[in-house]
Amino acid sequence: MKQTYFILMVLCVISLSGFSQSHTISGEIRDTNKNLIPGANVMIPELNKGSVTNANGKFELKNIPEGNYTMKITYLGFETIEQQVEVLRHLKLSFQLKEASYMLDGIMVSAQKREQLNKDVPIAITSYGGKFLDNTNTFEYDALSEFVPGLQIQIQSVNNPGIVIRGITSDSGDSRVEPRVSVFQDGVSISKSRGSVVELYDMERVEVLKGPQGTLFGRGAQIGAIHLIQNKAKNENSGYIKTAFGNFNQRLLTGHVNTPLVKDKLFVRVAGIYNARDGFLENRSGGDLNGKETLAFRTAFKYIIGDNTTLDFIANWQRDTPPGTSFKSRRFAPVGGDTNPNSFADLERGEELGLDRDVWGLTAILKHHISQYWDYTLISAYRTFDSDEAFDADGTAAPVLFFREESKGDQFSQEHRFNFDTNERFRGFFGVNFFAENGSQSVPLEINEQSYAALLLAPDNFIVNGVPTIIPNIPNDPAFGPLAGAPLREFNSERSTNFGKNYSGDIFIDGSYDVTMKLTATLGLRATWENSNAALEVDNAEQPGVLGNFLGTFPNNIFAPTNGRKKASESFTSAVGRFALDYKFNAQVTAFGNIARGRRPNVINVTATDVNVLSEETVWSYELGVKTLFMDNRFQFDANAYYYDYQNFQTTIARLDPVNGLVVIPNDSGSAISYGFETSLQYAASKDISFFANYAYIDATFDDTDENGDPQELAGNRFRLTPEHSFSLGADVNVPLSSRVEVFFRPTYSFKSKVFFQEDNLPEISQDGYGFLNLRLGGRLDKTKELTFFVTNALDEEFIIDAGNTGQAFGIPTFIAGPPRFYGIQFSVRF
Repeated sequence: MKQTYFILMVLCVISLSGFSQSHTISGEIRDTNKNLIPGANVMIPELNKGSVTNANGKFELKNIPEGNYTMKITYLGFETIEQQVEVLRHLKLSFQLKEASYMLDGIMVSAQKREQLNKDVPIAITSYGGKFLDNTNTFEYDALSEFVPGLQIQIQSVNNPGIVIRGITSDSGDSRVEPRVSVFQDGVSISKSRGSVVELYDMERVEVLKGPQGTLFGRGAQIGAIHLIQNKAKNENSGYIKTAFGNFNQRLLTGHVNTPLVKDKLFVRVAGIYNARDGFLENRSGGDLNGKETLAFRTAFKYIIGDNTTLDFIANWQRDTPPGTSFKSRRFAPVGGDTNPNSFADLERGEELGLDRDVWGLTAILKHHISQYWDYTLISAYRTFDSDEAFDADGTAAPVLFFREESKGDQFSQEHRFNFDTNERFRGFFGVNFFAENGSQSVPLEINEQSYAALLLAPDNFIVNGVPTIIPNIPNDPAFGPLAGAPLREFNSERSTNFGKNYSGDIFIDGSYDVTMKLTATLGLRATWENSNAALEVDNAEQPGVLGNFLGTFPNNIFAPTNGRKKASESFTSAVGRFALDYKFNAQVTAFGNIARGRRPNVINVTATDVNVLSEETVWSYELGVKTLFMDNRFQFDANAYYYDYQNFQTTIARLDPVNGLVVIPNDSGSAISYGFETSLQYAASKDISFFANYAYIDATFDDTDENGDPQELAGNRFRLTPEHSFSLGADVNVPLSSRVEVFFRPTYSFKSKVFFQEDNLPEISQDGYGFLNLRLGGRLDKTKELTFFVTNALDEEFIIDAGNTGQAFGIPTFIAGPPRFYGIQFSVRF
């Protein structure tokens, strides 16, 4: 009897063991061209279990109980597969995804260091994919800003951009000053002004994040960040080439080639661009102004080290050699001309004006899939830029203010990041970052003292009928003491150089927790240690300037000498963070709200007579919004409202000081408030027709009193480069004529209301509102060959992109014309 009971117990244990037995499902996912697809989602909805294909397009799901289940395979841009499977043993499956016929471009983002639909990220983000950038011919930053609500980009030259997000401008070229807006390229900061403008070619997508993003993008993202994501090498054979010709001798050649070097193991992608046109304004002293010439190359490798490990290596190089910028005087007309910034100029030195800039960088991105829940990413990068720009700061033919700016910068950065996802309620990342940079900005100045004396002593007659006035001697007046009647030099030179050497280390963590099936909370923190080293060196002029005796800058005429290099060093610690909630009403609609603290690092301001440490500029941000994604990813609508409260707002004024000469005077006690509203939509009505539109409103002004309770000089003034209203809209309409031929029409229109170019809001230093119409019309053969006719600024709108500038400090503001109508023809082919 006992033996019978024992046998029954053994049979019961075997039976229960068999009932609870679990298995593994593994396999691979390919497209219709049999290319492996990394990053595809594999789900079993009944078990709430999922996985993502690795770099080899393979997946594995463990601990699957026996039973019948639905396998759901999704990947953005491809049709979803749902397949029934019966799990009785270990299964090895293979799936083939078919490309979706049509959907929106750029709706997938990686802002939170993981691939997500824009709709599911509790941040105001505008994202455009490479297809949109290619269709709109967007190769340059300022063209991108036409399509992003809340973003304004002003480019005097590629060496001198002004990037504005929701009213906050980042444009200083001083090596000691950190930017307010972060610019990242494949996870690497390229934010320093003089090296941040890169050509947008062969891009995967561009993401623009609004609001403080210090947790995600570091200490420079006080009010936003731009993330440029380049195409990486892929396991495919593909190629593309585009060429264009237009007025003002425009020439464009761009393309890429991608191929495997070792099957399923090592791939390479080579891309490049040459984009050039002559200047659209004549310079009567020689050459032309406001042109472009850029040559850039990129080489990318992807190495599949193992099933769970990949290495991307990217090398970028860019050289810019455009002609000079037309800083034209609106007070003194050239001979035979007028003061209209959009007509010809007469700037001293002629063809010597212009820019010579080199930017290159190396980036390595190592990704390792540790386990079902953990991933590790290592990003190491080295970057350098070297630029030399010559410009005429007085905007006339007078030989008085000929400047050069020689900027150099080297940086090294490394980030270690661990991403985690429990596949249930909790996901996020944490890590550390190290950043080091060493830079300088040198400003050599060459002047004719005889012309400079005319500017100082007889400013109304500085130029007469386009001809510069010359005062050969100090007036023979006893008021000038022993120098009365002394001769003035026809040539003098001096140089001012600032130096910045900075080190920083960050610890960061950011996590999202699903409080309920619909409500998710996100908390992010970043702690930063910084060591800032600033210096200023102003050399004594080789030949003492006579005028410096009266200006307090002897032996120089403009820059007060430092008598050697003046140095200062400080260390700072800081913390920024964000807290966000997003609520999913359903699969299509999400509402979000967030509170964040942004920061601009302290600035060590060194002058010839003083060292002043500016307080960190901070902002508290409050934002509410709603995001939607309907009709199988074909219709996207976003709307958000925000409120910012700034403390220690840093403002600067350039002026001639009786003791220090030409100085930039900082102030860090400013107080300001801004609020605004943004909305945007994209709609793919069919595979042949799509639309986009967006609108932004912002009220950004200085408070009546500063942080000390004292009345502010700028009280009530609007932030510079900030239109109150802006919008853009456009369409992509394709009409099939046969199975092989179709024609397309791509119009876009953008509008910006009045902007002031300086914080003092002088009416004459501003630009009234204007619109910008671009048109593209063409045909496509076999979906691989395109012929396009294009026109930008089709209405030939006259406008200026900047005013004031260095000349404003001398009482002679200069103005820079915006581009006129450009038109031409373009041909492209894919293979």
